[in-house]
Amino acid sequence: MKEQQNLEYKERITKAFLKTVSAYANYNGGVIIFGINDDGDVVGIDDIKKECMRIENMINTSIEPVPRFSINVENIADKNIIKLIVEKGRDTPYYYNKKAYRRADTSTIEVDKFELRRLVLKGINVDYEQIESSSQNLTFNILEARLKEKLDIKKINLDILKTLNLYKNGYYNVAAELLADENQIRFSGIDIVYFGKNMNQILDRETITGKSLIVQYEKAIEFFERYYQYEEIDGYERIHKELIPKAAFREAVVNAIVHRVWDVNSYIQIAMFKDRIEILSPGGLPEGLTKDEYLNRNISLLRNPIIACVFYRLDLIEKFGTGITRIKEAYAESLVKPSFDVSDNYIRIILPVVETDTLTLTEDEVKIYTILKEETELSRSELEKKTRFKKAKLLRIINKLIEKGIIERLGGGVAVTYRLK
Repeated sequence: MKEQQNLEYKERITKAFLKTVSAYANYNGGVIIFGINDDGDVVGIDDIKKECMRIENMINTSIEPVPRFSINVENIADKNIIKLIVEKGRDTPYYYNKKAYRRADTSTIEVDKFELRRLVLKGINVDYEQIESSSQNLTFNILEARLKEKLDIKKINLDILKTLNLYKNGYYNVAAELLADENQIRFSGIDIVYFGKNMNQILDRETITGKSLIVQYEKAIEFFERYYQYEEIDGYERIHKELIPKAAFREAVVNAIVHRVWDVNSYIQIAMFKDRIEILSPGGLPEGLTKDEYLNRNISLLRNPIIACVFYRLDLIEKFGTGITRIKEAYAESLVKPSFDVSDNYIRIILPVVETDTLTLTEDEVKIYTILKEETELSRSELEKKTRFKKAKLLRIINKLIEKGIIERLGGGVAVTYRLK
């Protein structure tokens, strides 16, 4: 098995492993196996009892506070290895040499000042949105108006704000400031740009900041409607049409607002093109949520639960964890599908213009598209048999369909398969 985010191999026992112990304790836990080199070859550990004791002593004297861990000895191919299992801790941050660490794929790196602050808050069981707002002179006319529409509330008062968890322990929190009519400029909002032929040609732009998150959301929807909705006359009827599904754009914007990190001065960026929209949200996935869970399993870990719950009460969120599924469903009849780019620092959702007409494809491309529409997943050799195309021609057509975002390649080597995206 290759090294992973929660699995690291060490050929020998040196102080370097303590950084990874800090990272595992700070986040999702993990395993370090001593006696296996970077290539995955078992080299073994001599004097196993002494080395187990040394690992334990190094953790107890070097990591502060001391995390929970266990040490096991296993034998592989007549060679002893040591398996160190580090549990995710509650008392974050866990320091090694007065520094805290995190995993970045298979590497271990020091956390930045923003992430360190998040670890400190997590250690006292507090989300950033819960801390006291620097401004306590807040008004909520926008929130009040939307609550009147949805919940028949006559007037917003302190009790309602307490119920919404916006006011607690005698002060407004950061979530309250973000939902207030105005907030400080330190909270970057949404930057929307509509481009022409290329990114050097800006046709329209609107930067929405210092306003309630509700206003930011509504302004983004208005901008979308300006360029991606139109009416078509069919006989005596006016038919409302969309170049890009509004439902998908709406879910993507809500997703960006609810899941972004708010303690960094970075805008939600919405880049609009004639053939697509790209929505980039600052901050990667919330801790404990994997890319697969986020994209495929309707699992939601809320980075900003207070803001999310207010959006839920306003019917801007229908059900937690279903946003990505709803985006995909909006493209059910489209040849091209949305795509998702997830990293440690951002989440990008790309919404292409809907394409339902196979006339935009060549005859050979339609043939492959039709086959894959009927089959769940096929290998290259299976496609060769069904299409009777030569290997070179088939691969050329497949690559074109991948470029167009219509099919995707799964796996690698001889095990590679293809399916509709």
